[in-house]
Amino acid sequence: MSKEASAAATPPPGPSDQIAGLSFALLLVTPELRIAEVNPAGEVLLGASAARLSGRELLDVLGLTQSDLAERLKDPEAQLVARGLDVTINERPWRTNLTVSTMASHPGWRMITLSDASQGERFEEQERRPVLRGPAVLAHEIKNPLAAIRGAAQLLEKQASDKQAPLTRLVVQEVDRIAQLIDRMQRLGREQSEPVAPVNLHEAIRKAISTVKMTADDAVAWKEEFDPSLPPVLANDGALVQVLVNLIANARDAASQNVAPQIRIRTRFAGGVVTNVIRLGRSIKLPIEIRVSDNGSGVDPALRDHIFEPFVSSKAHGQGLGLALVQKLVRDMNGRVSHERDDAAGWTHFRIQLPVAKPNGEKT
Repeated sequence: MSKEASAAATPPPGPSDQIAGLSFALLLVTPELRIAEVNPAGEVLLGASAARLSGRELLDVLGLTQSDLAERLKDPEAQLVARGLDVTINERPWRTNLTVSTMASHPGWRMITLSDASQGERFEEQERRPVLRGPAVLAHEIKNPLAAIRGAAQLLEKQASDKQAPLTRLVVQEVDRIAQLIDRMQRLGREQSEPVAPVNLHEAIRKAISTVKMTADDAVAWKEEFDPSLPPVLANDGALVQVLVNLIANARDAASQNVAPQIRIRTRFAGGVVTNVIRLGRSIKLPIEIRVSDNGSGVDPALRDHIFEPFVSSKAHGQGLGLALVQKLVRDMNGRVSHERDDAAGWTHFRIQLPVAKPNGEKT
């Protein structure tokens, strides 16, 4: 039988198949706001099976910070649409888009959808956002004359007097700094992703820590909270180390502002994280989390929603390309990175979520 005939003979997906295939969470709740059914994406988001969620009160599972919204949900006739809603799921803050729809055939029963707003829409926006292709092309043309300037400065240094030598060395140093900046711009503009493969997460972290510690202040207190049972992640080893070096170095710089600087690096299994990858046309589970935390003063609140954008920096002499590069490299590995500030505790957290590498080497 041909593929066309076989496809024609196969019945179309039924309602249950269609619901199971949704990439966002779909919950059926009773008039008393108890969960009756949950689709697979809902199980992933809420971190529990449909059997365990069945019968539980919605407001116990979904912690709402807005008391007025909780009251509106208790109205069995309420229909709601809320975007960028701050909730708590499994004791973790989450930003979600929420819709509540009534069912005319079953008064009081409602369908609720939940989709990730904090990264999902932003992730899609970043997928569509043109990266620095123009500057990356221009960078190639700039580096040629820079090399000539550097060479000329080195020749002049050999003939320079003791008074002039510092000036020629300054020229070389500034040329090197500009070249490093251009290298970062080129990496941001690179369209082709590095290949991914199973990577030992903790080996990559320790490589990055060793690199940063070479220039770290001895006063910094380092703390590792690793889960040794975690499986390999699907990533690019070099790119992952680069991401971690950037985040850990930033944490070191931020913590140095504190009289007792501390950096904590934690790994854990964080079930329930899923993201939609536009270029792949499907959802990917991201159950492995790396958290880099520091007790510095944190990012300027005015910049917190923009820190992953190019040329945005909270540092006095920052170029604003480090976190943009982190975002791109993590995105290329089909992962996600987020920032969170706990003002009450005085800690800043950067979280990286990555997919698991399957035992047979297949992609997630």
